[in-house]
Amino acid sequence: MAGTYGVSNAQFRVMLESRGLKPISALWDYALFAQSPEKVIEEAKNLGVKYVGTAWIPHDGALTEAQVHEAAKVFNRAGELSAREGFQFFYHNHGYEFVKNGTGTLFDLLVAETKPGDVSFEMDLFWTVHPGQDPVKLLQQHAGRWALMHVKDLRKGIATGKLTGNEDVRNDVALGSGQIELPAALREAVRVGVKHFFIEDESPISREQIPLSLRYLESLAW
Repeated sequence: MAGTYGVSNAQFRVMLESRGLKPISALWDYALFAQSPEKVIEEAKNLGVKYVGTAWIPHDGALTEAQVHEAAKVFNRAGELSAREGFQFFYHNHGYEFVKNGTGTLFDLLVAETKPGDVSFEMDLFWTVHPGQDPVKLLQQHAGRWALMHVKDLRKGIATGKLTGNEDVRNDVALGSGQIELPAALREAVRVGVKHFFIEDESPISREQIPLSLRYLESLAW
């Protein structure tokens, strides 16, 4: 969940629950975690979520090692406060974090510099494949750090290996119709301990695609 469309957090929670929906996680701006993490916790209590996170590290051009060091400090502080208040902090990858760094990437550095007990991660399958990463290998490499997953598919034929964190939303396609090997990624996610999975569809025809995605997921054999 990212934003409540002008409705207060408490009201939004009531709206969800009245429709049989239970809020699990929500995203806040990085600056709020850096400057007022207590405010995030207050809002999270009103929303009724368990997981609090952010999905963007501010940067111009390519992400840098210095920015990752600073983000790790912000995340560790936010994670410690969140844990004390009964929440789990997480970071949602967005594709630009996979800049090469030593024998790995800046994403690997971010994982290494954050505390396992306080900071977890949400893998976005679209934003893992888009920059040219293998979701199964990444799940294995950082097993035990993944709590959540955004299940998305990338249109066939779209080139990968881009570190922009940007893509035409029309290339967000119904699950099973794109180029991501979803069954393998989902199986591995379950194996390494991912607890919650969310269908995310940002395309302009999401209302048409989501039923197709649900039918695809129902067809998978675990």
